Amino acid sequence: MRCAVVGHVEWIDFVPVDRVPRPGEIVTTVEHWGEPGGGGAVAAGEFQRLGADTTFYVAVGDDELGRRTAEELGTWGLRLELAVRAAPQRRGFTYVDAQGERTITVLGEKLHAHAGDPLAWDELETTDAVYFTGGDIGALRQARRGRILVATARELPTLAEAGVELDVLVHSARDSGERYEPGVLDPAPRLVVSTEGAAGGRYSAVGGEEGRWEATSPPGPIRDLYGAGDCFAAALAFALAEGRAVPEALAFAGERGALAMTRRGVGGNPSDTS
Repeated sequence: MRCAVVGHVEWIDFVPVDRVPRPGEIVTTVEHWGEPGGGGAVAAGEFQRLGADTTFYVAVGDDELGRRTAEELGTWGLRLELAVRAAPQRRGFTYVDAQGERTITVLGEKLHAHAGDPLAWDELETTDAVYFTGGDIGALRQARRGRILVATARELPTLAEAGVELDVLVHSARDSGERYEPGVLDPAPRLVVSTEGAAGGRYSAVGGEEGRWEATSPPGPIRDLYGAGDCFAAALAFALAEGRAVPEALAFAGERGALAMTRRGVGGNPSDTS
């Protein structure tokens, strides 16, 4: 299967702590690490873990950290369609507490691919599943060339302005930054998936089909919630492209999201992780 992500990447510094510090408090931790992250990179890694031939349409900064980010992504087995911006690489600082909850501070302007970048956009015509986490309006319209197009509600302004029909919109019913209200997008998404964390979630489709799915228990100790939602969305796109019915695809996506919680950070090099 051929899959693609049109989106973004950030360099994420992860810092495990027992709890997030209170205002004015100083905490010390011995362990810390950095790796490419952000929703686009997480989803590209998940497609790779699922065995897809994966292309990542993305931009990085024109600095040492941007070059390091691109080099690390290149070891993942992805095909990179890469633009370089005359800007610092966007990065993030993420606390991970003893319960696995992540608290993120993002530093810098979000960098993503533009339709005017000389990238292999034509190849999206033969791509089975595309997940959109960021880009300009033209990049979203290019992403629509894929057979299945899934997008995150974090990009609602771009989705609304572009006026393309999404096969799936994934949003959080609990996170104010990822909420979606019917009528915001025209045309309406063919399927709207509303995640509710440990409660599972619900879905509604054009034509009136509605339902719920139950959350899947992680298959091991929870290490880190970072990226579980974007793993869920990528797995959903993958399963729908395989031809699975919506309830089965959502159950599969829930399993993959739960599995992501047992990995730390982004999960390391997806070429080396099952």
